[in-house]
Amino acid sequence: MLKQNPEKVKVVFKNFPLSGHRYALQAAEAAMAAARQGKFWAFHDKLFENYNKLNDQKIKEIAESLGLDYKKLQEEMKSPAILEKIESDKQEGEEAGVNGTPTVFVNGYPLLNRSPQGFQQAIDEALERLKK
Repeated sequence: MLKQNPEKVKVVFKNFPLSGHRYALQAAEAAMAAARQGKFWAFHDKLFENYNKLNDQKIKEIAESLGLDYKKLQEEMKSPAILEKIESDKQEGEEAGVNGTPTVFVNGYPLLNRSPQGFQQAIDEALERLKK
């Protein structure tokens, strides 16, 4: 969708660590810390590829596979700014009715049809609303 709509669409990622997933908060902290080393999306993608295998060792393996400074990553995972951002994102998600991940919104409206056609339709509808 970004390639098809380069001047119209941007992605905004929000954290929503699920309370029922033992490593969800730690994974969110690690991804945010990886962002400080310029590797958020790569780290994010690896986390989702391994969502059912996450533990301390897997997070370390992902960091090392991406060439991150793991010691620095661990230090930054406990940064008050990172923890505040995750909590703020989660609260915003709860207020928007998010109850699982991934959840997608297009300009504030939940996306139900996540097919390419569904995405494009939601984008087109959002752009039409902005014209009014």
